[in-house]
Amino acid sequence: MRLILKAIERIQGTLRYKLLTLVLFPILLIMPIALVMAIYWGANATYDQLYLKVNTDLSVSHDIFRRLRQDYLTQLGRLSESYPFRTALEEHRLDSVASQLQALKQASGFSYLRLLDRHGKAFVPAADGKAGKPSPSLLAALNGEPQVGVEIFSQADLARLSPALARRYHLPLIDTDKARPTRRKIEDRAMMIRAVYPVHDLRGELVAVLEGAVSLNGNFAFVDTIRDLVYGPGSLPEGSIGTVTVFLDDVRISTNVPLRPGERALGTRVSNEVRTQVLDHGEVWIDSAFVVNDWYLSAYEPIVDVQGKRVGMLYAGFLEEPFRTELWQALGILVLLFLILMGISSLLAVVGAKSIFKPLEKMSQVVRATREGEAKRVGVIASRDEIGELAREFDAMLDLLAERNRQIKLWADQLEDKVRERTAELQSKNQDLQRTIHALRETRQQLVVAEKLAALGELTAGVAHEINNPTAVMLGNLDVIAAELGPAVKPVEHEIRLVMEQIYRIKDIVNNLLQYARPNEYAGYLSHVDVNGVVEHTLALVRHLRKKAEFDIVLSLLATSAVEINEQELQQVLVNLVVNAVHAIQAAGGVIEISTRDWNDQGVVIEVEDNGEGMDAAAISRVFNPFYSTKREGEGSGLGLSVSYGLIRRYGGNITVTSQPGQGARFSVWLLSHPVMASDEETIEEQLHAMHPL
Repeated sequence: MRLILKAIERIQGTLRYKLLTLVLFPILLIMPIALVMAIYWGANATYDQLYLKVNTDLSVSHDIFRRLRQDYLTQLGRLSESYPFRTALEEHRLDSVASQLQALKQASGFSYLRLLDRHGKAFVPAADGKAGKPSPSLLAALNGEPQVGVEIFSQADLARLSPALARRYHLPLIDTDKARPTRRKIEDRAMMIRAVYPVHDLRGELVAVLEGAVSLNGNFAFVDTIRDLVYGPGSLPEGSIGTVTVFLDDVRISTNVPLRPGERALGTRVSNEVRTQVLDHGEVWIDSAFVVNDWYLSAYEPIVDVQGKRVGMLYAGFLEEPFRTELWQALGILVLLFLILMGISSLLAVVGAKSIFKPLEKMSQVVRATREGEAKRVGVIASRDEIGELAREFDAMLDLLAERNRQIKLWADQLEDKVRERTAELQSKNQDLQRTIHALRETRQQLVVAEKLAALGELTAGVAHEINNPTAVMLGNLDVIAAELGPAVKPVEHEIRLVMEQIYRIKDIVNNLLQYARPNEYAGYLSHVDVNGVVEHTLALVRHLRKKAEFDIVLSLLATSAVEINEQELQQVLVNLVVNAVHAIQAAGGVIEISTRDWNDQGVVIEVEDNGEGMDAAAISRVFNPFYSTKREGEGSGLGLSVSYGLIRRYGGNITVTSQPGQGARFSVWLLSHPVMASDEETIEEQLHAMHPL
């Protein structure tokens, strides 16, 4: 069909394609459409029948599950109504009652069986249990109503019944394709069919309650019985297998789905798609589903406990591949027959019309050659009819087209050269413009920041000196007040100490301001420093911070060169960086990495990296500004990084930072082996480049 449409588009109105279209249209268009529709309807009808069957299988499984639960309740009822049991209970022959309970437990497969008094306490405990799990079923039985239903027993519930019983439920979970991700490794709960039956005396009064439960975990007889009833001999084609599974939550706890030959798929989990629809939304699943390691036509329904909660799923299904194979074999035979018939019909149509199309073969060859780029012509045609005239005009058209193509190519080559020249000129001018704009922006930013910092430095120096005098007077007067009051100072001693601490805090802030405004006045003595040793000494100074937050420090000290700097000031910078990293770590498990390495032949790089909150671009651009802080209120003055930056720049070094929100931050301290000391004015100017590495 595609070839016919393509030929019609390329040579409109020719006799050849018109006739071919009329002859082949029913064969190549209508018959394939009919075939596709037949395949579609056949496949859908087949799968509709399969979905109907698996839905019926689930309904039968559900009914069998219900009847099995009722059978367990009936067995308790028969025991409670039996003459030996009632006689032994009335005569208080507890040994006889216990033996009858044990006999029923062994015969019917109860996981535990016991007799409770009318208050719900153990009357005659089972051999492996002392306590029970209260539930709506038990409360109903104490009111005289027999009840049976599904309940989930935790390890604590099982341990109260029997430690040995609790140890039986330890099912490792197996990683399963398409299952919902989980951190659970084992399933140690039990799904029980719990039946309770009230026992009445001859007067109709409640005297006791029979309680028993049958575990569905690993209960292969339970699922195999349902499978044998639902998928009996002849119900499935050869190669398919019917399977039944009981799920606790989304874990297979009892199944006959094979994991490997001879091994059941216990501990595997249902696909996330099925879990969402059945467990999360409470809907029935009827569709193909990936079960452990193959595709099954599956039906799932939620299992609801006595409290109305969805606690698991009941599954019935059969292997899809045999049905799919049979379906595709049938469809393949249908397609093969169709192709044979269509081929025979097409061959007869083409052979019958070939005598009409023969003169057009040369034109068709020329068309294909022209499409491939070859310069081929039809040549001399003896025919003088419309076909011969068409061939001659076609050759003339090709000659004219070739000439036009030659001229267009020549013009295109000239145009490309001119465009290339103009493009190169525009790119060169654009690059020059970009460099100029970038330089102007940097210069403007440097000038603005320089003016702000210079004014701020002068202002802070004056404010710091003005604040120092009253704080000294306040400290002196507080000492005089304390001395004058003597023992009478006791009631306000705490308040006086608090005031003095705040005054000292003011002095520290003032000192930081002075150090920021006039860093050269606080410069220390230079010495050749081993940065690795400074890092190790710094760790001893910040060890107390582990009391505030849990974190690990990872060292990678690879530097071999010494640097010339004041050791105490370098240590102050490292302490500031480590303290900031600790504050950036929000929860336990934080890691701070401190590394040193040689910086070519120029000096050493010290890097402090954390896995904390990180910073965005706006915070990075302001992080070295005075009084700017990303810490919580009351945790810092905002001068630590500013002062640290000034100290390092005074010795010709630099501090850079890289960070992204939520991915931590890395501060790099670049130190020169032989620094060039900056003047006071140069120190202020250098603070403009906080975001530029050396």
